[in-house]
Amino acid sequence: MTGGLGGPARSPQSSVAFITGLPAEGRLLAGLRCVARAGGGTPEGAAREAEAAIRAGAGALVSFGLAGGLDPALQPGAILRPEAVLWRNASFPTDADLTAALGGVTPVTLLAAEATIAPAREKLAAHAATGAAAVDLESGAVAETARRHGVPFAVLRAICDTAGENLPPAALVALDPAGKITFLRLAHSLVRRPGQIRALMALAGHATIARKNLGREVARIAARGALLPWL
Repeated sequence: MTGGLGGPARSPQSSVAFITGLPAEGRLLAGLRCVARAGGGTPEGAAREAEAAIRAGAGALVSFGLAGGLDPALQPGAILRPEAVLWRNASFPTDADLTAALGGVTPVTLLAAEATIAPAREKLAAHAATGAAAVDLESGAVAETARRHGVPFAVLRAICDTAGENLPPAALVALDPAGKITFLRLAHSLVRRPGQIRALMALAGHATIARKNLGREVARIAARGALLPWL
């Protein structure tokens, strides 16, 4: 673990790199003037961007963006700064000092999955099996990269879909690897299953709440200057 806010000086090339799934999540970080890299919403993409950030001189990694709820108590927009990430049968503790700079730890674990967990029954089963409060696709790969290179790692995520919600099929096909909506695939899914429109609209509303809350967290971090020793 590093010395964090009172820790050793970093080289001029060092910075915090925020690894996101989608470019839209990275745009929420504009006020921090930090490095933001989007991996396209896959573990492989997150690993690639985390490695690239390290090669470019990043001295710490943060997994940032939206997450799916596994704990039924979590509502859309809930902010998580977990104390550990579960990935491929291993636990990766987050860095206490870096997490404190992000606003302080929330005493939960985050499950990093290989693929999206869409059905509510599978979300609840994952919560029962692991105790994890939420799930995403990037944090495990970012944590593994940070451990391999010996740099601090933390997570800042907001809940989008809740544990009791089934993700509509259109949500799983609508975005391309660059995070852009592919309207043809979206339309095709909606034509095949028009009954999912209500669920898709609800999910869009939850995503708006989650992004708004993440933006507020970023504004608070910027106002405090909490990350300045890391940037």
